Amino acid sequence: MRTEDVLAAIATGLWRWENASDTVTLDGEAARLLGMPEEPVTLTVSAARSCLHPIDWNEIDGIFNLALAERTLAEARLRVVDESGRVIRTVRVRAKPVSTSPAEGDHEMIGTVQAITEPQPGTTVERSSVTGDWRRSREAFLLDAGRALAEARSTAEVLRVAASLSMPGFSPDGLAVYGVSGERLTIIGHHGHAPEDSAPFEGMTMDSDYPAAEVVRTGRAIYLPTPESYADRYPATWRYVKRFGRHSWAFLPLIVAGRTLGTWMAAFKHRVAFSPDERSVLTTVARMMAQALARASVAETERELSLGLQRTMMPTLGPEIPGMTMAARYVPTGGGLQIGGDWYDMIPLPGGTARSEHWGGRFALVIGDVQGHDVRAAGLMGQLRIALRAYASEGHRPDAVLSRASRFLAGLQHYPGRDGGAVPGGGPRTDAGAAVMDEWYSVAGPRFATCLYLEVDPENGTLDIARAGHPDPVIRTADGTAFVRQTEGGLPLGIEADSDYPTTRLVLGPGETLMLCTDGLIETGGHDLATGWARLRPVLEQDSGGSLEKLADTLIQAVHGPTSHYTTGPLVDRREDDIALLLLSRDLAPARLAGGIPRRTALTVAQAEPERIAGVRRQLRELLHDWADAEQIDSAELMVSEMITNVLVHTDGDALLVAEARGEPGDRRLRVEVADTSDELPHRRHPGELASSGRGLVLMEVLADAWGVDPRGEGKSIWFELYECGGTGPGASS
Repeated sequence: MRTEDVLAAIATGLWRWENASDTVTLDGEAARLLGMPEEPVTLTVSAARSCLHPIDWNEIDGIFNLALAERTLAEARLRVVDESGRVIRTVRVRAKPVSTSPAEGDHEMIGTVQAITEPQPGTTVERSSVTGDWRRSREAFLLDAGRALAEARSTAEVLRVAASLSMPGFSPDGLAVYGVSGERLTIIGHHGHAPEDSAPFEGMTMDSDYPAAEVVRTGRAIYLPTPESYADRYPATWRYVKRFGRHSWAFLPLIVAGRTLGTWMAAFKHRVAFSPDERSVLTTVARMMAQALARASVAETERELSLGLQRTMMPTLGPEIPGMTMAARYVPTGGGLQIGGDWYDMIPLPGGTARSEHWGGRFALVIGDVQGHDVRAAGLMGQLRIALRAYASEGHRPDAVLSRASRFLAGLQHYPGRDGGAVPGGGPRTDAGAAVMDEWYSVAGPRFATCLYLEVDPENGTLDIARAGHPDPVIRTADGTAFVRQTEGGLPLGIEADSDYPTTRLVLGPGETLMLCTDGLIETGGHDLATGWARLRPVLEQDSGGSLEKLADTLIQAVHGPTSHYTTGPLVDRREDDIALLLLSRDLAPARLAGGIPRRTALTVAQAEPERIAGVRRQLRELLHDWADAEQIDSAELMVSEMITNVLVHTDGDALLVAEARGEPGDRRLRVEVADTSDELPHRRHPGELASSGRGLVLMEVLADAWGVDPRGEGKSIWFELYECGGTGPGASS
């Protein structure tokens, strides 16, 4: 007798579903149970679906997918409906997946379908384990669990989230997460057990008689609903497990991209039948946990790599320097490996000639930013930093240091035979390494770097600055006023092999602070250079109690702390960048100067650079940004322009400007001097109505509260004074 005839005698039909053809084959009895003529038939999936209640189809679809994933038996109760949607009978479907072509992922489900006898009136109806309320609770739980696991940033956080999960109706009270190290299991973390309880399971070999090891070997989940099932299947390890007093266990593989990373064990003090729906919840949580652990592992590896790179590449500021204080910060904010091309450095300089073996008190400060935010940028930064230290240690001046560094960076990104040329020694390029380099450059391209290099003399506060496309330094005067100090500059390093970098000399006065930073501090949060400086200025000017370390922390928090989103800029692009920050302060003398601490700046305008007059005007306005009378600021700008223009037009030398504001706010005196090397004194002229010059002294006579011309040993100095709010000014003198 055929098997089909035997099954038909007990009202059981056979069916087969093939995913390759997406068809369902029914024998005669199965076709009858599904409301069709009693004869074998092959249907499309959509035709078979029309025979079942829509809600039940959704349920069986999930159960079958779970069975395919776990290679286990699937079972479900289904309602068969007629063409009008009326339920005509209830059937029980059982099936097991069979792989037909593993390489191509083809498989089929082979199973039975059997009628369920309708209950008699007054009897208790067996209900499906899945009800509408349970399903809604399950979906809400999975949404919350997915969100919490997605936000976990470390392995410890993933384990805390897993331990706090409250599954609807069957929450485990103990869990353990196992990883793989070589041929042994490792316990990544556990919950609901004492630390000493994990000793028997630590370091088990992969071939041991333990469910977690078998799950890793096979990649399939193991469900043990009773202690008896555990003891019968794994007698060797049951003696270690029975003392915990648990009644059900689930061991699920942690799979990412087809690779089993470990096992998640969920243990229950109450009996769990592990119905298809319960297994579906556990499997979904295991998948989400595997993804979360993989992300956390990558993030922790990147953080460790970032910290290692930072420790290797970021220097310490060295010993204390008498009369000066320094502070530095580096904050990786751009994501990825949390390391990029920003750096700072402090370099002791030779005290005498370049060949001297003795180190003097002078030192150099460097801050820079290599284009990009990746491993290549970090590598170029490390090489460039070493080159700068070497050039500085040889005793070169700032301009020569940057010129050599630019040539070094340009040469570092060029190799023989690039762009198809010939290699040294003649002949075509044939090496495979150069071809790889060609492909690399076609994608990445050469990089450049901005840099600011300055030499510091601690004895007199002299700063010699050379700048390569980097933001200008900022000076905070002794009275707390901060302004951008414009300096001469050249192209970023690496753009041209032979670039010039003019040097600007400044004097850092007692009580003054110098700030050097990369553009990340200014532009993070959608700012440009103007709006970014407007955000930083009040922070830099606020009282930090004299602590440079506190000021550095405050500046970083202003752009990267919890409150920084209140000060976002006007640009749509909110990408963040690394931040490097250097602060240098010259200690204030114990005795305060009479009339208060002065606010002072000095600038030189060369004959060949008349365009710098506009920069002088901006510098003067920055110096007087809190002056009470705005008209006096306009007057000061106008007079300074006239004074410097006269020097450039009527003499052959440069103009040296010194501006100083002294006194308490509201009662200050501004004194501006412009000196040159010409002995010819200015004299009053009577320009006509259309004359383009000759009004300098007339303007000073009208706008200044006091002015004069002082002869010097070589040349002269013309000066004017303005008294805030029209007063006499503190200590006014001619």
